[in-house]
Amino acid sequence: MTSPNTNDRVVRVASGQGFWGDSLDAPRQQVEGGQVDYLMLDYLAEVTMSILQKQKERDPAMGYARDFLGAIESVLPAITDRGVRVIANAGGVNPQACARAVLDVAAKKGAAGKVKVGVVTGDDLLPRIDELLDGGHELRNMDTGEPLSVIRDRVLSANAYIGSTPIVEALARGANVVVTGRSTDTALTMAPLRHEFGWGAEDWDRLAAGIIAGHILECGAQCSGGNCLHDWRSIPDLANVGYPIAEARADGTFVITKHDNTGGRVSFHSVAEQLVYEMGDPNAYITPDVVADFTSIRLEEVGANRVRVHGITGKPATDKLKVSIAYRFGWKAVGTLVYSWPEAMDKAQVADRVLRERCDRLGLRFDEFLTEFVGVNSTHGPLAGAPSGDIPEVQLRVGVRGTDRASVERFTREIAPLVLNGPPSVTGFAGGRPKVEEIVAYWPALVDKTVVHTQVEVLS
Repeated sequence: MTSPNTNDRVVRVASGQGFWGDSLDAPRQQVEGGQVDYLMLDYLAEVTMSILQKQKERDPAMGYARDFLGAIESVLPAITDRGVRVIANAGGVNPQACARAVLDVAAKKGAAGKVKVGVVTGDDLLPRIDELLDGGHELRNMDTGEPLSVIRDRVLSANAYIGSTPIVEALARGANVVVTGRSTDTALTMAPLRHEFGWGAEDWDRLAAGIIAGHILECGAQCSGGNCLHDWRSIPDLANVGYPIAEARADGTFVITKHDNTGGRVSFHSVAEQLVYEMGDPNAYITPDVVADFTSIRLEEVGANRVRVHGITGKPATDKLKVSIAYRFGWKAVGTLVYSWPEAMDKAQVADRVLRERCDRLGLRFDEFLTEFVGVNSTHGPLAGAPSGDIPEVQLRVGVRGTDRASVERFTREIAPLVLNGPPSVTGFAGGRPKVEEIVAYWPALVDKTVVHTQVEVLS
């Protein structure tokens, strides 16, 4: 905090994780690299919830992002000695187990009693699915319009996207670590700003500013030089890329920056590229807290690695919450072989034809049989045009999907024989037979806000 005057005070929210699997060092680097007040860690994607649910089925003590414990251990001195507060949706489908594990880490590191963990629950609707369906909440697929009842028996997880309000409550109750389940990514940044500045539940413009700050931070270094297309060759030192920080003020304006002596770049273009990521309707970016208008955003470079964001407007929130539902969708297997020059593409195409003919002769039927020629057209498809005749190598990647596991398993046994009984000049088969994997599909739905009840508990 830079000043007791609310109008001048700056609250610094640092992003230290953009997804489960992001840099293990980023959280520590963010709290050690300079002044920050809050550390925001985003772990969840749609498919992550189903993975965690399956883990919890095998072990009731699991179901959360275990990498979070290492992050907490690495930033524990900043929490206990400097007052940095951590907010994360690492709780997955088992926030309470995650919170207890955090307290165990604190105790082992001699910080027992110094960490208070706010636990936000209520987003998990899986135990209530039948109750909701019986009550007339059809949870129709937002893309197809089908009611959830058509796949009810295959549902793995169902979580409502909750907003910032319960996180604000946890902070107000003294939590210095807050763990949620399926919170929106943006709420992890919005909540500390609401808490610090006292923004009201209908202060639409400032709430929208908090959401947009969260949207910019939610993907970690993607807004500070990582995965940035504009002038990408000149972005310095990506091996030491700095993760972003939002320096926010009570009026809803903020500056996106990063620590000194780190790589990457915060610029108009890096921030703008992140803004259009998963944006949807730019006039109406819908969250549980507010509907933000992305067309109102103004970006201004105000120094090296400093972009001021201002002018943001918002509108009242809707009466719905999005629900992320995962369900079993059959089985898949993917195999690869590499064919080399000369006539690499021709060899790969013949191998694909031979594989398909053999599967057909065996009577194998799949919902999808997909072939990609990696290095030729796997990214752009027909837009790639005809390959060069002297292309040095092509990876043949073939995948099948179906509801009959036995058929998918049989498919995996037809790829390896091509090494000796297919086209010549083949390699890339040392990995062995492809693995049969269960497919988890995504079902987006809406539900009335009135049926989702969050709870907040503070553990110490």
